[in-house]
Amino acid sequence: MRVAADGDRPRVVVSVNTSVDGRVALRAGEPLMDEAAGRVWNALSPPSAAQLDKARAAQLAELYQPQAVLEGSGSFVPDTAGPLEHSPRPSEPSGEELYSDFWPEEVVGRAGREKWFVVVDGRGRIRWEMKSQGEYDVLVLVARATSTDHLAYLRRERIAYLVAGEHQVDLGAALRRMREQLGVTCVVSTAGGGLNGALLRADLVDELHLLVSPSVVGGLGTPTAFDGPQLGDDEAPRRLRLLAAHAETDGMLWLRYQVLRDPPEH
Repeated sequence: MRVAADGDRPRVVVSVNTSVDGRVALRAGEPLMDEAAGRVWNALSPPSAAQLDKARAAQLAELYQPQAVLEGSGSFVPDTAGPLEHSPRPSEPSGEELYSDFWPEEVVGRAGREKWFVVVDGRGRIRWEMKSQGEYDVLVLVARATSTDHLAYLRRERIAYLVAGEHQVDLGAALRRMREQLGVTCVVSTAGGGLNGALLRADLVDELHLLVSPSVVGGLGTPTAFDGPQLGDDEAPRRLRLLAAHAETDGMLWLRYQVLRDPPEH
């Protein structure tokens, strides 16, 4: 079943692996891609997890042909990591020129490039060592509050970036521009709870594709699939409609939900 999304932005599908209590990491402040934590997390998953992960990716490809994967900076660096320090170079662009989107021709025109690995990094915390892999190229989402030194660094490293928002990255504006400028029609968020929570509060999530492991992590403050801002006094939890459910005999669950939007008031 295809589920419609807003026409001016890409469909956003949150696709994450959680414990039964909704945790996506072992403890707070630990990057989701930390090697040691990843080994422990993977050890919690029963044998069917890898097969279900492949099946989920195949279903997403069949349904929506996603052209972008979305991550937050917290997947790469600890919460305590601040902005990188850079040494400006006199010959590089400076000032207002840096706040225009940057699309290196050798990136957008690279043979075999079909998809984007998109990372929200408005504070400029990630030092990139790998800029492309297979059909994916890195695209960094920044804001006007991002330092010019960091934007100059991205240009020096020939990393594409898109400027959206003033004090922080405006996720809705960034998604709309990705559709308009790059033709992206579906984005899959594999991010942690901070970014997924921000997407949820901004009413930008269309579907959830969850793999639930038969394990419980617990712990106050342990990251969940959706963290971020708490509900406001005038806000209500998002209602979901179950689209599909699959259970393995080893306890793994594969759940697919549509995020329901209330009809407009007349």
